[in-house]
Amino acid sequence: MSHFSFQLDATDSTSAGRAGQWSTPHGVVETPAFMPVGTRGSVKGVLPRDLRECGAQMILANTYHLALRPGSEVVRDLGGLHQLMNWDGPILTDSGGFQVFSLSGLRRLTEDRVQFKSHIDGSLLELTPQ
Repeated sequence: MSHFSFQLDATDSTSAGRAGQWSTPHGVVETPAFMPVGTRGSVKGVLPRDLRECGAQMILANTYHLALRPGSEVVRDLGGLHQLMNWDGPILTDSGGFQVFSLSGLRRLTEDRVQFKSHIDGSLLELTPQ
């Protein structure tokens, strides 16, 4: 499978509730779904195999935190986020948008990018829509 698709299986006429299947190149996620959070590339205190046994279908990771630690070069050198996390299923990475607002004192925002001053070591991190 090399594409994304969503199949709507059920809706609730009294609310905005719906259920379906989201197909990704790394597997199918039945929605609604709970996503354990692996902020820096791992879910604290839980091994990937145990996540599967608990019924996790997808893991959420954080772009901002991954960019600071371990860094995009480390992720790339290890073969990508799936290799780093030892997870073959779908991974959702957020955009870093929350940090744009929550770390307003450490960022500079322009029309096409945001530049952060790392809260760890003061280095600069730049995120763009690409």
